[in-house]
Amino acid sequence: MEQMVVASLLVALLAVIALYERELRRMARFLGRSDRTANERVEVGFSTPGISLVAAAVNRGMEERSDERAAVGEQRRAFQHGLAALSHDIRTPLSGAQGYLQLHDRSSDSVERARCLRGAASCLADMRALTDALLDYAKVSSQDGPLELSPVAVMPALASVLADAYPRFAERGWEPAILFADEGVRVMADEGSLERVLSNLVANALQHGASAPVISQGFLPAPDGGDARIVVVSVSNEVGDAGSIDVDRLFERFYQSDGARSGAGSGLGLAIVARLCERMGGSAAAGVEGGRLSISARLPAA
Repeated sequence: MEQMVVASLLVALLAVIALYERELRRMARFLGRSDRTANERVEVGFSTPGISLVAAAVNRGMEERSDERAAVGEQRRAFQHGLAALSHDIRTPLSGAQGYLQLHDRSSDSVERARCLRGAASCLADMRALTDALLDYAKVSSQDGPLELSPVAVMPALASVLADAYPRFAERGWEPAILFADEGVRVMADEGSLERVLSNLVANALQHGASAPVISQGFLPAPDGGDARIVVVSVSNEVGDAGSIDVDRLFERFYQSDGARSGAGSGLGLAIVARLCERMGGSAAAGVEGGRLSISARLPAA
């Protein structure tokens, strides 16, 4: 009698093992198939807590991979769209320069020829600015890891940037307002990268803004609740069509709002800002309120 019980238990055990083996083999075949549809999921024929957990884990992984593929596809489409737009933006000044030079060759009037040369030079300068932005973005993006940081005073760096931008401010008749909570504030940064961040923020305000910018500085508490504070430097001014700006995409490479696309910008300046802030242990942020666009760099206080 005891032998029969043992035999029965052994047969039952072998049957359970066979069922487990069948389910595991079915899952393996499912995962090994190359013709799975994006929304296909593994189904359980022999349900036990263990098998159900494995199937749920497999399906979760499938969903995550599907989401990742969708995100990558969206990023690829956005990149291709941006690259096509940037190619058009580069081709436009090149075609303009060629047109001016053709008019120069056809004209015998010295004044007209001089005007054509100035026009061609302006177009080539626009194209140079676009290609320089591409090169700068490529350099920033190709470098990984944090920069070597040291305490850097923000105000002198900003003063240097504003001095370089003075001709553009003068052309517009603008005078930036500077509102610093602490004019002696220092941040942990790479000095050259900090100046590049501030320069790109000021250039963005000059190129796309509709009023003189306000450059302000304040503080935020450390995200981890520690004693260290975050220094926030913001550049804000009115913009012509605030509704066309998607602040969630402002730091994407090649992104330009519909209202800015007709300008000579590359859509890379703020992407460079975000990348440099990240490499200095900080971040970049943007917001639109009351027709004003505000873009800020957030870096650890020294």
